[in-house]
Amino acid sequence: MLPVSENDIRASFVNATRKELNELATPAGLDFDRLDFLGWRDPKFAKRAFVVVPVEGSLVGVVLKQADADPRRRAQCSWCQDVTLPNDVVLYAARRAGAAGRKGDSLGTLVCMNFECSANVRKLPPVAYLGFDVEAARLERMAGLRTRAAAFVTSVASGA
Repeated sequence: MLPVSENDIRASFVNATRKELNELATPAGLDFDRLDFLGWRDPKFAKRAFVVVPVEGSLVGVVLKQADADPRRRAQCSWCQDVTLPNDVVLYAARRAGAAGRKGDSLGTLVCMNFECSANVRKLPPVAYLGFDVEAARLERMAGLRTRAAAFVTSVASGA
């Protein structure tokens, strides 16, 4: 992911209210070479999070709200699809953009609680069989993460 300014991040949000944008605290000191998307939790509101994903050369930002869930339940992240997760996965819901969002329409996805997906897909997978190309599998996992994250934010942005 390319370095972006705070203004680029703020301008990317498709489902944020003015109040949410005014309260937005952007993360600092990120290693953009090791990120497939920006994701962070709101330090002021425990159940709110933000994600910014590159989609076809532009950024799409989405405000997320964490659903209440039983912390003892385990789930697989829809984005990184890591089966050996060292972290918790939660259900995040996003209000759709435009009129659909104002009517209350939303989408949900299971994602790593603190958006560790980029780190998870960069770990080398275990050797599945003799001759298994772990580097190719890792690159495929990284591409899959970008595709799934982009598909989610595009669905939110479309408002349909």
